Amino acid sequence: MSLKTLLLSTYLVSASALAASPTHAPSPQGIAYPEGWQHWATVSVSHRHDNHTLRVILGNDIAVKAARSGQTNPWPDGAILGKVVWKEMAEANWPTAIAPKSLVHAEFMFKDSQSPNGTGWRWARWLGTEQKPFDKGEGTEQVCIGCHTPVKKRDWVFTTPAPFPL
Repeated sequence: MSLKTLLLSTYLVSASALAASPTHAPSPQGIAYPEGWQHWATVSVSHRHDNHTLRVILGNDIAVKAARSGQTNPWPDGAILGKVVWKEMAEANWPTAIAPKSLVHAEFMFKDSQSPNGTGWRWARWLGTEQKPFDKGEGTEQVCIGCHTPVKKRDWVFTTPAPFPL
């Protein structure tokens, strides 16, 4: 195979993969799926013992800047926090460690001081590897608000940003 043919084949495969990139339905509240979140920086991590899940908390540029500078109560408008949740399993090559198993969901908090629910945030969740919108009808955001009420004085956010070196 000539170099030209190889390069053309690579280009065509890449172009078709981009064209076939999945688009995701918005949340029931009309919140757009935050495309590209898989490339955001890490804000923190957590491990829930009660439901055996691992979580990586990611942030868009606004959220990461706020987290690194300690400006999180309140978080700035435009900040988006993403929480990616996996069921846990024992690490195959390190039995005393835990590792991600199956993806449960990716959920997001969108800081919007004008949010209609009065919290200063909008919430949305997409389920499984298919990233189907979580839908509890009119009460979809209320599920999130109910869970986050104990941290209302922390601007509704459970996550404590992890310390990073400068």
